[in-house]
Amino acid sequence: MTLGDLRKRWLSLAGGLEGVLALLTLLGILAVLQTFLLGRHFVIPTALLVPTAFAAVLAVRGAAGQRWAQGIVLWLGVFAVAHLFFALFWAKTPRAILGEAFLPIYGALMVIFAMLTRAYGKGNGLRLLLPETDAP
Repeated sequence: MTLGDLRKRWLSLAGGLEGVLALLTLLGILAVLQTFLLGRHFVIPTALLVPTAFAAVLAVRGAAGQRWAQGIVLWLGVFAVAHLFFALFWAKTPRAILGEAFLPIYGALMVIFAMLTRAYGKGNGLRLLLPETDAP
């Protein structure tokens, strides 16, 4: 799989969640560099590097069609939707920071992630709990 293929996949609905993970990987790498080079910390970048490496592996292996990675990416999407849903009711700090814009922003993010998660599952033939069967 070439870099061009990865880019196409990550920008499609079937690979949208992998694209989000790729974006988080890029942000994680930038955070590691910022805390190590500018902040002169040594433990914090290592703590940031571990989830960044996991996100990178899931984004690339999911795009390559490996079912184990796609299953994990699908569940991460479900967890993101649940997190955003419950944040609509109980989040205090984001509500204080965003003020009146909190509900529209978090509501839109929840809907976008729900649609991406659904499209990812359907586009890759994934199911959350029950495996696909041929019998009726």
